[in-house]
Amino acid sequence: MKGKTLLTAAAMLVATTATWAQPETRVDVTQSPEGATATGTAKLTATIAKIDAPTRTVWLKSGDGKTKDLVVGPEARNFEQLKVGDTVTIEYREALTMSLKKGSGPLAMHEREISERAAPGAKPGGTVGREVTVTADVVAFDTSARTVTLKGPKGRTVVLLVGDPARLNGIKKGDRVEAVYTEAVAVSVQPAAGR
Repeated sequence: MKGKTLLTAAAMLVATTATWAQPETRVDVTQSPEGATATGTAKLTATIAKIDAPTRTVWLKSGDGKTKDLVVGPEARNFEQLKVGDTVTIEYREALTMSLKKGSGPLAMHEREISERAAPGAKPGGTVGREVTVTADVVAFDTSARTVTLKGPKGRTVVLLVGDPARLNGIKKGDRVEAVYTEAVAVSVQPAAGR
């Protein structure tokens, strides 16, 4: 599946770049009466130091002067728009939304690809990711420990800490609940100043 390949490549890009430069990271948690969402973001910024067009290799230089070479695959549009001095921003985002709302129907897991490529003629960039929605059974809960144990469609169980104990009100063993997990990598390029 092409989207999974792109997401894997983008995640590897973030992972290898993270070892070369210190990413800016942030974690946000939002709560509503329906559920809670935790979002983590890692952001890296570098400058293009060198480009080898025949091999589609770009050397990125971090703020601390370290360089890293990356091969840009053919699925990335507008490679020819890249110029030495351009700023490249890579942002990796993960989010988990838990909704302890009662549901019905079978246990299920649905995956949806998320992708957006740069328009023809624009600077290279885009977003690739996935969204996974799981309907699971509550197999146990502990109000004093504020945990819920869920069992998904593949038989795996997971114990989740529930920040607000009021979210456990009305939830009992055998109820169906829903969780949504998303991950995405976004890459953008800005022209060098003065161009």
